[in-house]
Amino acid sequence: MTQHYADRDRLATLWESEVDRFRVARPESHRLWTEAIPNMPDGVPMLWMSKWPGPWPVYVTEASGSQFTCVDGLTHVDLCLGDTGAMCGHAPAASVKAISERLAKGSTFMLPTADAAAAAALLAERFRVPSWQFSLSATDANRSLIRFARQVTGKAKIVVHDQCYHGTVDEAYATLDDTGAVVSRRGNIGAPVDPALTTSVVPFNDIAALEAAFAAGDVAAMLIEPALTNIGIVLPEPGYHEAVRELCTRFGVILIIDETHTISAGISGMIGTEDLHPDAVVLGKSIGGGIPAGAYGMSAEFAARVRNSIDLEDIDVGGVGGTLAGNAVSLAGIRATLTEVLTAEAFVDMIDRCTEWTAGVQAAIDEFGVPWQVTQLGARAEYSFRATAPTTGAEAAAADDFELQQYLHLHALNRGILITPFHNMALMCPVTTAADVERHTIAFREAVASLYS
Repeated sequence: MTQHYADRDRLATLWESEVDRFRVARPESHRLWTEAIPNMPDGVPMLWMSKWPGPWPVYVTEASGSQFTCVDGLTHVDLCLGDTGAMCGHAPAASVKAISERLAKGSTFMLPTADAAAAAALLAERFRVPSWQFSLSATDANRSLIRFARQVTGKAKIVVHDQCYHGTVDEAYATLDDTGAVVSRRGNIGAPVDPALTTSVVPFNDIAALEAAFAAGDVAAMLIEPALTNIGIVLPEPGYHEAVRELCTRFGVILIIDETHTISAGISGMIGTEDLHPDAVVLGKSIGGGIPAGAYGMSAEFAARVRNSIDLEDIDVGGVGGTLAGNAVSLAGIRATLTEVLTAEAFVDMIDRCTEWTAGVQAAIDEFGVPWQVTQLGARAEYSFRATAPTTGAEAAAADDFELQQYLHLHALNRGILITPFHNMALMCPVTTAADVERHTIAFREAVASLYS
């Protein structure tokens, strides 16, 4: 484990103090967790929920806007927002109304409703590709596009960035080892095949490595986040995306841009802010207003190649889609969320709040001379335990320090502030307030002072 804080004895003492504070404040969460353990591993519905800091998870009773209340009656500022799933804020009124009304009239039919075409038109307007399909998650969408890319190109391999994140797509659980070989990502559970058989991996911002991967002639698609987000925010260097587009065109590679996290950049994600031109786009989490929803769009050319390659008789057995994909409730949520919640005006406020959050973190870093940095991507920002912003996923990964991170997260949680447990990320929703941000600024300074003063 990498250690970026030298005084581990001090860190251990601070950690135990915060654990004690957590235990005293959250007896009802402890009771529910204890009762859950016989029927759920670690007492949680998904094992990754065990990664929250503290001896047991916080149980939530209700949430609205930028805050939630736990079973112990404590109110929290939520800067995790379901790791983007609640980027609209909790229970946004317009989305809730549309979802509730649709649910009361029937939820799933394996038939379209008027909301489907309306949602597709809204997505086409924002993300520069005209032809859209719907899923229950971005993971589902990525899997579908990978299959389609292989279908129309006749090639097998996918290119991804080192330390990328695209949900639970098998092909994306590949990384580079110290020798530059493609290997399974650390912690990959039950990998079905050697990822080197399905995937080529290149460092982010490395144009030469990308050209070499394409030159092998076996690449169907490149699946990218336009900025890395789940290993710490890594931004593209000038000219990188232009080079990616040119190389994909030259080598006949389908360029898939996954904006599930980077939609935080603005109303059209980084496709809008960076003037990107993908062959396909993936969205998920936030667009449904809090319910499972995903979408994937294709250029007219790519969509035509896909449709012309599939016989009607076999269209339901090709491994794409599911009976609940494109259901009426998800589509009602997407339509309302894009129309009334994630608006251009909302993004202005979200980005302003994130700029304030970034400034607060930077102020503490500067005051105590801490060798950390903070990077902002629209309404999302993240600090990491290195002095300069990373330019590759490997640099970002090397900055990790799990024990230090857990302490900072627990310190924040004990002061009523939630940030995502996987990395040091904060996300703003349309109703996050300056007061919410100030609570984090005060608590973060206190945490840094506890470590360095």
